[in-house]
Amino acid sequence: MNKFLIFLLLGSIALINCEIQEEEDVLVLTTSNFDEAVNSNKFLLVEFYAPWCGHCKALAPEYAKAAGKLKSENSEVRLGKVDATVQSELGERFKIRGYPTLKFFVDGTPLEYNGGRTSDEIIQWLKKKSGPASVTVNTVEELKKLQGENEVLVVGLFKDVNGEQAQTFNNVAKLVDSAAFAITSEQAVFDELNVESSEGLVLLKNFDEGRNDFDGQFDSEEIKRFVHANQLPLVTEFNQESAQKIFGGDIKVHNLLFASKKADNFETVLGEFKTAAQNFRGKVIFVLIDSDVDENERVMEFFGLKKEDAPTVRLISLGQEMSKYKPESNELTSGNLQSFVQSFLDGKLKQHLLTQDVPEDWDAQPVKVLVGKNFNEVARDKSKTVLVEFYAPWCGHCKQLAPIYDQLGERFKDNADIVIAKMDSTVNELEDVKVQSFPTIKLFPKNSDEVIDYSGERTLEALAKFVESHGQDGAAAGEEEETQQPEEEQGEAREEL
Repeated sequence: MNKFLIFLLLGSIALINCEIQEEEDVLVLTTSNFDEAVNSNKFLLVEFYAPWCGHCKALAPEYAKAAGKLKSENSEVRLGKVDATVQSELGERFKIRGYPTLKFFVDGTPLEYNGGRTSDEIIQWLKKKSGPASVTVNTVEELKKLQGENEVLVVGLFKDVNGEQAQTFNNVAKLVDSAAFAITSEQAVFDELNVESSEGLVLLKNFDEGRNDFDGQFDSEEIKRFVHANQLPLVTEFNQESAQKIFGGDIKVHNLLFASKKADNFETVLGEFKTAAQNFRGKVIFVLIDSDVDENERVMEFFGLKKEDAPTVRLISLGQEMSKYKPESNELTSGNLQSFVQSFLDGKLKQHLLTQDVPEDWDAQPVKVLVGKNFNEVARDKSKTVLVEFYAPWCGHCKQLAPIYDQLGERFKDNADIVIAKMDSTVNELEDVKVQSFPTIKLFPKNSDEVIDYSGERTLEALAKFVESHGQDGAAAGEEEETQQPEEEQGEAREEL
C-alpha cells in the first residue's frame, strides 16, 4: 500500500511539473514544454525575448494585457513567451536574430508576426489571422460599437457579399493589419453611411475629417492605397503605438518634424507643417518627433541632431536603399516645406550625408579613424588592402570586438600594403556603402573595385586570415548574412525611423 501511495504521489508531482506555468495570462515556455504548448493550442503567439532588452520591457505590459483579454473571451488564441537567453536551444531552433521576435503558430506551423506593439493592435492582428478578416455588421448599433472600439474602421458595403467586389475587399482585409475591417449588406447601414449605390467603401476614423469615401475601382491595390493614404492623421506623432502604422505601410517617404512640444512657437510650427502635409496625402507621411522625449534621442542621433537643433525637418526615403534629405532653408513655413518635399518627389534633391571632420590624429594609432570626409581617400586607395569596421558607440557587439580589432591593427601596423580602419556609422554616412547592422566589416582589396563583406568569426585569427587572403576566407555567402544581434543593436534605428 505504501509503495502504491508513493507511486501516485510521484505521478502527481510529474503532472504538476509538466503543467505549463503562466505569468499574467502568458504561458511561460521552455525547451521541455514548448512542443506541448504548440501542439495543444491551435493558435499560439510566442514572444522570444531577452530580459535586458528595452523593447521587450516596453512590450511586456501590452503583451500581457492582450493575453488576458483573449483568455477572458475564451479565445482559441493563446500567448506565450520564451526567455531566449536561457532557452538557447529554442532560440537556435527558430533562428532568433533579434529581440523581441514574435512568431505565430497555426496548427504548429510558425508564421512571422508583423502587427503592432499595443494590446489592441496585437489582438486585432491575431483575430484577423485566426478568423474572418472582416467583421460582418448586421445593424447600425453593431457598426457604432465597432467604430467606438477602433481608431480606424474600413467598412465595405455590398448588396452581394459573395460577389467579386466583396471578395476583393475581403482579400485586402487579410493583407492590411493596421486597420479594422467590416462588411455589410444591410440597407440600414447603407442609409446610416449615406451610400446610395449597390456597393461602397467608407473609412471611418476618430481624427481629422472623420471620414473618407473610396471613389476608385474595386481593385486590391487601389483599395490598399486608399487605406494606407487615409488611416493616419495629416501629422502623426511618433511613438511605440504609431510606429507600425507609420513604417509598416506602403508609403515609404516620411517627412519628419523634430520639435519640442514645450516650445513657445510649437503650435505655429506644427500648423505650418500640417498645412504642407495636405498636398501630399497618400504620397508622403508627415511625422512629428517630440525632441523632449528621451526615447526619441536615438532617432535624433540617427539624423545627427541634438535637442538644441529643434525645430528642424528631415526627409527619409525607406526604399530598397535608405536615403536622407535636409531642406536648404531653416525657415519652416508651409511654402518652404511644400517646395522641399516636392523637390524630392521630382528627383531634384541630393542626399544629406552625415560626416565628422577628419581628426588630426586619425592615423596615429594602428587602427585608423575614418569619417565621411576621408573615407574614399583611404578605403578606396587601390595601392592598399583596407579593412573597415562600421560600428556604433552604443553597440554591445562592437564593444566586445574592440580589443580584438585593436590587436588586429597591431598585427598589421608595419605592413605597408594593409590598413585596418574603423568608422562610427552613426555620425558618418556614405552614398555607396550601406550599413544595415552593427558591427559591419568590409574589405576593400588592393587593385580592385570590389567590396567584400565579412561573415566569419569575430576572432583575431579569423579576421587576420580574411585580410591576408584578400577576402577569400570568411567572405559572406551569396545569401544575406544573418548576424546574431539583439534588436536594440541590429534593428533599433530601423524600427524607430
